[in-house]
Amino acid sequence: MYNYTIFLKKELTIIMSEEIKQENENIIENDETISEAEAEAEAVENELDLLQNELNELKDKYARVHADFDNIKKRLEREKYTAVEYANEKFAKDMIPVLDSLQMALKSAEADAAPEELIAKLKEGIELTLKQFITALEKHGVTMVSHDEPFDPNIHNAVQSIDHPEVESGQIVETFQTGYKYKERPLREAMVVVAN
Repeated sequence: MYNYTIFLKKELTIIMSEEIKQENENIIENDETISEAEAEAEAVENELDLLQNELNELKDKYARVHADFDNIKKRLEREKYTAVEYANEKFAKDMIPVLDSLQMALKSAEADAAPEELIAKLKEGIELTLKQFITALEKHGVTMVSHDEPFDPNIHNAVQSIDHPEVESGQIVETFQTGYKYKERPLREAMVVVAN
């Protein structure tokens, strides 16, 4: 029995030794797995740091672009306000010579001259001023509505219609008040008499 006990002890020792070896191998494998996991975690952490830096750069870039956009928007608002505020500046400048002509006409009325001569000079001055005024208006797109064309309800207002033997139906016979348009838009309709 003694041999059998020794044999069992040896077998048990061998089995335990193999189990210990197996556990040691498992520990080594676990250590390798842990090392690989740590390396992988470090790589992920590095990647996360890179992405965080990139995100911060993009946030900064976005903030700058947004600030630039706000500045451009504010500048355009100021420029638009200024453009609207001073939109009629050129028109006003072109009206100043007309005012000068009218003032000169008034001064010439105060001159000591014969009434016939004074009336002739005033008439000439008014005609020149009217021509100057019409030219300034045309320069800015304001034109008179033509009386020679057929009646158009968009630019003419028929205040009366009459039978006229020399003019065909729908034609303008007489104009009571001149109409004006700005480019293609009517500013004021012409008041006209139309033939039946």
